[in-house]
Amino acid sequence: MDGGGRLSRSVEQRHQSDLGSKKAARKKASRSRARASEPTLRPASPPIFDEHGRNSRIATLERILPRGVGIAAVILLMAGSVGLGVIKGGQADNFFAAVSDTRNAAANAVGFRITNVSIIGRKQLTQDEVLAVGGVNGRSSLLFLNASEVRDRLKSDPWIGDATVQKLYPGKLQIDITERAPYALWQRDGQVSVISEDGTVLEPFVASRFVMLPLVVGKGAETRAKDFLQMLAFYPHVRSQVKAMVFVGERRWNLRLTNGLDIRLPETNLNGALETLTKLDKEADLFSRDITAIDMRLPDRLTVRLSEDVAKVREELLKAKAPKKKAGDA
Repeated sequence: MDGGGRLSRSVEQRHQSDLGSKKAARKKASRSRARASEPTLRPASPPIFDEHGRNSRIATLERILPRGVGIAAVILLMAGSVGLGVIKGGQADNFFAAVSDTRNAAANAVGFRITNVSIIGRKQLTQDEVLAVGGVNGRSSLLFLNASEVRDRLKSDPWIGDATVQKLYPGKLQIDITERAPYALWQRDGQVSVISEDGTVLEPFVASRFVMLPLVVGKGAETRAKDFLQMLAFYPHVRSQVKAMVFVGERRWNLRLTNGLDIRLPETNLNGALETLTKLDKEADLFSRDITAIDMRLPDRLTVRLSEDVAKVREELLKAKAPKKKAGDA
C-alpha cells in the first residue's frame, strides 16, 4: 500500500462490488421460485354434460338440425339395409314387382284403374298379345303406367314396326300400332320362318294361314327376296310355275318349278333370262319336256339336262345311228 492509501481503497471497492452481485443474484433466484410456485391458469373446457344430464354436443346438433332429421336418417338406414339384403339375396325383381303392385293397387283404389283399352292398327296380333308385349295387365294403373316404356316394349316385338301410347285420364288407354306384313317364307338350315318385306323374321312358320306365301331359300335370301319377287312379278308365266327361289352363294338365284325342274339363272341380266324362258315355254313347251335342269349362267347359250330315262333312250338312239365298222377296218 502506498502512502496515499490507494491500494486499500481498490480492494475495498472490489469487495463491495462482489457483495452487490451476490445480492442481485439471490433476489433474481427468489423471484423465479416465486413465479414457479404460482398456479398456471388455463382456459376451462366446456362441460360434456349440461345441467339436465344431456350430452352438450348432441344438444347443440338438435338445436341446429331441423326436427325429424334423426327419424329420417334411421328410416333411410333401415331402407338401405333392406335393399342391400334384397339385392344380395337375388330377390330384387320380386321386391320391385311387389312395390309396383302396391302402388298400382293404391292408385286403382282412388279411381285410376284402366277400364277402357283401345288398340288401333292390329291385324295379326290379338289384343291380349299386344297388352302382354306392352307389359299391361289387370293390376296396372293408368297413373303409374309409363307410356314410353310401354312403347319401347311394343316396338321390340318383330311384328310391330311402330307404336304410340296415350293415357286418357282417368281410366282409358289408347295404343296405335303399325304392324309389319308377312311377305314370304324363308328357309335356312332346315328352319322355315315368316319374314316381312324388309327381311325381319316375324315368327317360325307353324300357322297354316301363311302357307301361300312365296318360299325363298338360302343365306341372304331374306333381305334380297323383295327385289327379286318384284322383278319376277313382271313375268307371270314363269312366276305361276315357281315353287321356290334359292339364293346361291349370296350372288344369284335358282328357280325350282312345281314339276321339279331346276332353272339356274345368271348373276346378271335377269330380265333377259326370264324373258327367254317365257318365250321358249310358250313356243316350245320347254318346261314340259323330259328335262331336269336348265342352265342359263353362260350369256351366249342355254344348256338343258335330260332326265335319266330320256338320257338312256337318247344314248341308245345315238348308238343305233352310229355307223358299223366293216371287217378289216383297223
